[in-house]
Amino acid sequence: MLMHIRLAEAYGKKYGDKRIIDAPISEMGFAGIAVDAAMAGLRPICELMTFNFSMQAIDQVINSAAKTYYMSAGLQPVPIAFREPNSASAGVAAQHSQCFAAWYGHCPGLRMVSPWNSEDAKGLIKSVIQDDNPVRMLENELMYGVAFELPTEAHSKDFLIPIGKAL
Repeated sequence: MLMHIRLAEAYGKKYGDKRIIDAPISEMGFAGIAVDAAMAGLRPICELMTFNFSMQAIDQVINSAAKTYYMSAGLQPVPIAFREPNSASAGVAAQHSQCFAAWYGHCPGLRMVSPWNSEDAKGLIKSVIQDDNPVRMLENELMYGVAFELPTEAHSKDFLIPIGKAL
């Protein structure tokens, strides 16, 4: 998992330094590393600090991750999860208040999901990690810190929300 300092420290303690990399702010660089890791058989989770910086990594995401599975006739999956805060947020300027979801949503080979609540977030992230395609999980920054009740069935370790099915 490649991520910024926000979560890297906590996850590093839980999973160890070999599984968690606190990446520098170079979206193209660490997206490329994550794509290569996926092509090598790993299932990386690549966290961008904000979706607003996703254009810095667009070549890696579109030309390397999204197209490879289809250009290889299904022989080379690229199972990578891009996890990104998205949308406007309190105290950020115009440069950090845009959404490129429509651009990325029209790219063949790239899946997009956007959880609404904690149930969606838990069920979707597990489905995203298990998917053999590159998937971008866009999390609404305005929802961070908002408490949602988690239904009993969502507490199961086997709880998933299938990608592509509205619930």
